[in-house]
Amino acid sequence: MGEIISVLMMAVAIGMDAFSVSLGLGMQKVRLKRIAFIGIVIGLFHIIMPFLGIVVGKFISGQIGDWTTLAGGLLLFAIGAHMLFSAFNHEATKVVQTAGLGLVILALSVSIDSFSVGLSLGLSEVKTALTIILFGASSMVLTWAGMLIGRKAQGLLGAYSEILGGSILCGFGLYIIF
Repeated sequence: MGEIISVLMMAVAIGMDAFSVSLGLGMQKVRLKRIAFIGIVIGLFHIIMPFLGIVVGKFISGQIGDWTTLAGGLLLFAIGAHMLFSAFNHEATKVVQTAGLGLVILALSVSIDSFSVGLSLGLSEVKTALTIILFGASSMVLTWAGMLIGRKAQGLLGAYSEILGGSILCGFGLYIIF
């Protein structure tokens, strides 16, 4: 049960990136049907990317042995720190295309950090099916929630969700290390 809660919290932390991006997308007055489709695509990418990371992590784990737990913890902390620092980067936001190649690039950009987290989880021998299902489902739901809130709130949360997600990942990284 403890592993499920830990993985779920990591999944939510990773999904915060998609949530903050989808807040901005929701402010573009996207139709509900399109919101559903975007959430599904982002959820699928949050299944594929950590799965690839876990596979690579398990391969590396077999090669380097005892250092894998430390490497996984350091990697989670680094990803969390990156999310925290990027939340304070106030560059101009671009209008994102939510169709075709633009949607694929969007989904890849918000799920690329889940590859790294999957890599570190593969190093620490987490249950693969549980992880990818929770990552995909939570990012899909957070994307939907972000877009719907964005339609209503027009910019209330923004960077705060990324700060929360980064803090959670840093905390798990430190927990694994120590």
